[in-house]
Amino acid sequence: MKQDSLTILVLYYSRQGSTRKLAELIAQGVETVPGCDARLRTVPAVSTVAEAVEPDIPTAGAPYVELADLEQCDGLALGSPTRFGNMAAAMKYFWDGTSAHWLSGTLAGKPACVFTSTGSLHGGQESTLLSMMLPLLHHGMLLLGLPYTEPQLMTTASGGSPYGSTHWSGINGNQPISDDTRALTLALGKRLAHTAIQLRGPR
Repeated sequence: MKQDSLTILVLYYSRQGSTRKLAELIAQGVETVPGCDARLRTVPAVSTVAEAVEPDIPTAGAPYVELADLEQCDGLALGSPTRFGNMAAAMKYFWDGTSAHWLSGTLAGKPACVFTSTGSLHGGQESTLLSMMLPLLHHGMLLLGLPYTEPQLMTTASGGSPYGSTHWSGINGNQPISDDTRALTLALGKRLAHTAIQLRGPR
């Protein structure tokens, strides 16, 4: 990472790997923009069993997010699988613990986007995207979607939304990412990075 490059935090939660694949595509899109680096992070699972604990380091995927990642980022891509049309509890639990950053305005004025995957094609993709936007709006972030200048929004049969990137993963999570979804997800990461650069202004 170059010293003067912008850091785009790609924060996700994934159980079967589909949302993680989208996160990696977002990161690829970010890093096609000169001067921008992606930082992949995840959140630990939560459990109704009080004794259940997650390992300090995930067994696979990105490291766990720390609150310092919010301070250091210049933009944020947030992803979660759907849980009955809402973000996963693990992701909401993380955001419920960010009150100090909300009060201090750590994220205010920074660009953000959202992405999700679902087991069924009409499994609450857009409502999940909207649910992830809510804490970001409260933090004062500037939300980006996908414009219809991305032609795949008009042709996709596997996901994709003006609210953010989506993927239909199938009931067992084995549905491959379509070419349309791949293109839209890369475009979203690229758009986020370009916006972060524009908001920073010349140096």
